[in-house]
Amino acid sequence: MNRTCLIFAALILVSMMGISVSAQPRPQTSGPKPSPTPLPRPSATPVAGNVAVPESRIALIDTAMFGDEKNGIFIYIDAAKKVELEFRPRTSELENLGNRLNALATEIKTLRQSAVVDQKTIQAKQAEGERLQKEATTKKERLDEDVTTRYRQAISPISNQIGAALDQFARQRGITMTLDMSKLLPAILTALPAVDITLAFIDDFNRSHPRAAPAPAPKP
Repeated sequence: MNRTCLIFAALILVSMMGISVSAQPRPQTSGPKPSPTPLPRPSATPVAGNVAVPESRIALIDTAMFGDEKNGIFIYIDAAKKVELEFRPRTSELENLGNRLNALATEIKTLRQSAVVDQKTIQAKQAEGERLQKEATTKKERLDEDVTTRYRQAISPISNQIGAALDQFARQRGITMTLDMSKLLPAILTALPAVDITLAFIDDFNRSHPRAAPAPAPKP
């Protein structure tokens, strides 16, 4: 079966070094992002017991593929990039804090390895590191909250569009059930390639929901 893995890595979330002043690992600057998976919709009304169950036609779709840079849902990808650009200044600020903390850690290590250990200088640098750590932690928490809120605002309408389009796509093809194989992959042992409707659905959605001008690529 053609199984496509998510290539779309977190667009806006840049890792920073964690901060224990004497051996600083970088704090993560990434905030949680909503999944491109279509939002859940109300379940169907149960069929009365005396009504014949229709013949089932099950299809698979890989919603993780929606965020693929080249083959995914373009309006979703463009919306995510725009959010990334909005938060780029704050992300860069956190990166700079991480770099300063790394420099302090190196300085402290060098001072401790010197022939004459200057405890007063070490303590001053440790205090500075603790201050920077608190600042970075506070700013990261606020950034995570703001990123999550902004992504929900930007992505939820698109998720609703995807969900409605997927319903229509399935009905038009007589599909009675669509399973998300990105969540069920370990449980799927065999399947015919034709059962995977991922690329067909994405192509259909992109034609009916064309992108505007693509978002500019984020600076490295």
